[in-house]
Amino acid sequence: MTQPLWTSEDVLAATGGAAHGAGWNATGVSIDSRTLEAGDLFVAIVGENSDGHAYVANALEKGAAAAVVSRVDDDMMSAGSLVQVGDTLEALNELGRAARARTDAKIIAVTGSVGKTGTKEGLRMIFGAQGPTHASAASYNNLWGVPLSLARMPKETEFGVFEIGMNHPGEITPLSKMVEPLVGIVTTVEAVHIEYFDSLEQIADAKGELFDGLQPGGIAILNRDNPHFERLRAKAEASGAGRIIGFGEHEEAEARLDKVALRDDGSSVAATICGQKVTYKVGVPGRHIVMNSLAMLAAVQAVGADLALAAMALGRLQAPKGRGERHFVTAGGRSFTVIDESYNANPASMRASIEALGQAKPQGRGRRIAVLGDMLELGEDADGMHRDLAPVLRHSHIDLLFACGPHMRELFSAVPAAHQGRYTPSADALVDLLVEEIRNGDVLMVKGSFGSKMGPVVEALVALGEDDSESILRNRG
Repeated sequence: MTQPLWTSEDVLAATGGAAHGAGWNATGVSIDSRTLEAGDLFVAIVGENSDGHAYVANALEKGAAAAVVSRVDDDMMSAGSLVQVGDTLEALNELGRAARARTDAKIIAVTGSVGKTGTKEGLRMIFGAQGPTHASAASYNNLWGVPLSLARMPKETEFGVFEIGMNHPGEITPLSKMVEPLVGIVTTVEAVHIEYFDSLEQIADAKGELFDGLQPGGIAILNRDNPHFERLRAKAEASGAGRIIGFGEHEEAEARLDKVALRDDGSSVAATICGQKVTYKVGVPGRHIVMNSLAMLAAVQAVGADLALAAMALGRLQAPKGRGERHFVTAGGRSFTVIDESYNANPASMRASIEALGQAKPQGRGRRIAVLGDMLELGEDADGMHRDLAPVLRHSHIDLLFACGPHMRELFSAVPAAHQGRYTPSADALVDLLVEEIRNGDVLMVKGSFGSKMGPVVEALVALGEDDSESILRNRG
C-alpha cells in the first residue's frame, strides 16, 4: 500500500492547527481547487485577487482529504475535515519546512536570470533515471510555489530539484533557507526585472542570496563566462560553500565545453566535467541549452550520481511548454514549424531564441520568421534594449520580423525594409497577418514577455491544422 504524503497527525504537528475532523490521510497538496485531485490537502491561500476560502467547500466536495483554513463557517464544517490555523500561507511554509526536515534527499536549487526552468526540468529527467526524484512543478518558484513544492515532496525522495525566482531584492533568501540545498546553481545574471534594480550588480547580489540557505560545505555552481562570476563566488564562499564549480567555455571552468556541433534538432557536445571527459547529445537545440547542460552535469558530479548515465539522458531532453517547444503544423496544403518561446522574454533569452531560430532549417522555399512581442520590466532603457536585437536578427539570418507592442516598434523600425513583415500594436492582430504570410516550409519562432500575450498567437497558429509534434517526438528515439 502506498504511504500517504501527509497524515492528519503530521499536518497538525507541522502547523500547530486545530482539528475539525481527524483520521484522514492526504496523497498530495493543492492551493488551486481547479486542478485539485481527490486525496489532496487543500490549503486556502489568501491572495491579492482571490481568497481560497471561497473554494474550500468545492475542494472538499471534489474529494480533498481536508482543507487548511484560517476561518471556518458552517458550509466548510459540513463539507469535510478542516485544520484551522492563524495564517494559511505560514501554514504552507511550515508544511514545506517539515517536508524538508523529514527527508535525506540530496537537494539542488536553481536560480538565474534565464534558464531556471529548463535546467530544473533537465535535472528532473536526469535524476529521475537514477532514483526517486521530486522537482518543482512548472515555474513554482515564488513565495507560495517553493513551500508548495516542498510540501509535495515524499519522505523517500533521493533527489530534489527546486527552482527559486525573484523580482526584487531579498526574496530569494527566505526561500533558500527553507529549501536548504546541498547544491546551488546560478545559471546566469542578465538584465531581467532591471526596473526593480539600480544595476546588474544588484541583480547578481539578489541571485547570490541562493547561497544564504546552502548547507554548510555545500557546492555552488556558477557560470564561469558571466562577468559577475567573481562577485557570486565571493558570496558563495562567505556563505560557507565548500566547493565552487564554474561552468562554461572559460579555460578555468571545471565543467568546460570543449566542442559543440549545433543543429536544428539538438546538439552534439564534448565536455570536461570536473576532470572527466564526456561526449553526449542534447535533445533541444540552442547554444544556451548546451551551456546549461554543463551546469546539470556538474550538479550530477557534485552529488556523486552517475555522470555517464546523466550525459546519456540529455539526448532525451525536451523543451518545456512555452520555452522552445516545437509544433509541426499542416494546414491548407502548407506545412510549417512553430517554435513556442511565448512564456517569457528578456534581452538574454531573446538573443538565445533568435540564435536558435537561426539554426533552424526551413524546408524548400521556407523562411525563418521571428514573431516578437515586447520584453517587459526593463526600465528606462527598454526601447534601446529592443533596438539592440537588430544585429542579432541579421547575424542569425532571420528573413522576416513580425512584431507587436510599443517597445518592439523600435526594433521593427531598426530592421531593413526587406526584412520587415508587419507591425501591430497588440498580439491578437498579428494572427491574421501571419496566416496570410505563412508558406510551405516556414519556421516561425514566437516570443515575448508573458504580459505581451504571445501564447495565444502560438495557440492560434497551431489550431490552424493538424499538429504532428507528438508523433515526431515519439519517433526521435
